[in-house]
Amino acid sequence: MGIHTTDSTNPMDPLPVPVTQAGRDGLQALLAKPGTAAIGLDFDGTLAPIVADPDQARAHPDAVSALAALAPKVASVAVITGRPPGVAVRNGGFAGVPGLEHLVVLGHYGAERWDAVTATVTAPAPHPGVASARAELPGFLDSVGAWRGTWIEEKGRALAVHTRRARDPQAAFEALREPLAGLAARHGLIVEPGRLVLELRPPGTDKGVALLDHVRATGAESVLYAGDDLGDLPAYAAVDELRSEGIPGLLVCSGSSEVTELAERADLVVDGPGGVVGLLRALAAHME
Repeated sequence: MGIHTTDSTNPMDPLPVPVTQAGRDGLQALLAKPGTAAIGLDFDGTLAPIVADPDQARAHPDAVSALAALAPKVASVAVITGRPPGVAVRNGGFAGVPGLEHLVVLGHYGAERWDAVTATVTAPAPHPGVASARAELPGFLDSVGAWRGTWIEEKGRALAVHTRRARDPQAAFEALREPLAGLAARHGLIVEPGRLVLELRPPGTDKGVALLDHVRATGAESVLYAGDDLGDLPAYAAVDELRSEGIPGLLVCSGSSEVTELAERADLVVDGPGGVVGLLRALAAHME
């Protein structure tokens, strides 16, 4: 794990060197034929710093310019997030940006899609279990003694219980995992753990499914995926699956001290959203 060895061929825009051979092969493929490359990016913790109130999360100040420099050179750029796509578009500042005309945002783990061409969202009907869980959740948290310091984020097609404001955030997180799993199961939902957050959402959608569908729909011949949290592990597995099919891939971790699983799996670890933005800029600079 690490990123500190750089490509010295262009000192103005150094490229980190992946620590795995598969990652180096993926990077080489991205640079050799950028017009056939798909770029997949998580939003919170990857393009945007994690903040106590998710409503206040905003993309890194240089994220949009980095994406606008890179997007015209590759086959596709997709932001894949658990948020509603409209929220990610707003918080990212992605709408109406020259260079991002073909950006897509796959929200709710791919259940909803926003594309810059039409500036519209397409989505199927919501899972009925979300509405029933929504009605039960406040009283449920109170009944298990977890109301103080926790709060519910409304995500439309999902619900998230945050413990970051609790007196002991990690202890509150661990105490809620099993009870919330039971509540979710009663309503036909699953629980997705994250960075001091437990999300109740419908089964059958995750970032791996969304990434695979997108890469195959675009006919991409190489792929990069960058994420920071446990919910990004299915996307990592999707890149592994694509590699097994002969499509080179690069796994990037937006590093943090809160989640180590991704760093252990990644080909390349960068220093949070600022490091992701620097990598995107360097890729754009090195692409013909």
